[in-house]
Amino acid sequence: MTAMTETDRRRPARGRKLIIVALVVGGLLVAADFALAAIGEYQVAQKMREKFGLSEDPSVRINGFPFITQAIGGDYRDIEISATGVPVRDQLRDLEIRANLKHTRIGLSDLLAGNTRGAKIDQVLGSVKIKANDLNRVVNQVTPFTDMTIEPDKRTRVTDGQPDPTVAAVKLSGKTKVAGRDLRITAYGTVSLVNGQVMIAVNDVELDDVALDGLDAVLGVVREALSVTIDPGALPFTVTPTAVKVESGAFTLEGAINDILLDQGGS
Repeated sequence: MTAMTETDRRRPARGRKLIIVALVVGGLLVAADFALAAIGEYQVAQKMREKFGLSEDPSVRINGFPFITQAIGGDYRDIEISATGVPVRDQLRDLEIRANLKHTRIGLSDLLAGNTRGAKIDQVLGSVKIKANDLNRVVNQVTPFTDMTIEPDKRTRVTDGQPDPTVAAVKLSGKTKVAGRDLRITAYGTVSLVNGQVMIAVNDVELDDVALDGLDAVLGVVREALSVTIDPGALPFTVTPTAVKVESGAFTLEGAINDILLDQGGS
């Protein structure tokens, strides 16, 4: 058996040291990458707070790793911006706005300095979400409702052709008082996108107490209360809404715009 020399003993130790050094350097590079991304996100948040007239900074996330490779090329593949509790006039108080900026083109030095003048975006996907508590507030202007809920109407099925993205089936339910009686109602109808506004049309109404006297009058009051039009204001970056969706607890308006400046337009 050949005896291990001093050189042989040093080789494993030297290899371990190199691995440790590589791990430390790699960790520092990752930390630096995240730190640079955080600075960029902060600067974008400041600009978007001013643009949308928000009381707090919106959430901003520059997606994609590593950040530095995007920064070197001056092309950020996906910047995600979101804010909740956004008011519009006196009618709505809890909108949720979201925008995904696809391929934002700005130099790293300008981004870190907050100089977004001249920054270009290939495409913006924008959306505004109207929640059930805001709908409750709107219909209360006609008759008092509580515990309003929004759900897709799963009874509706598309049998042929492509569905119209500007119309969606909806199921609404809540408690109300009509003619001194406390009632729980369930209403079925449609939500339509008309000139950037949400128009609700009620077709069928169900009551827990079907033996109620003056049922037709009650149904008329409920239909009138729920058949409302809601103006959510403009979508982020002046995106024109082209579709409306119904999900559990909310209506969502969506749209897209291509080839704009980061500082263009408003909320």
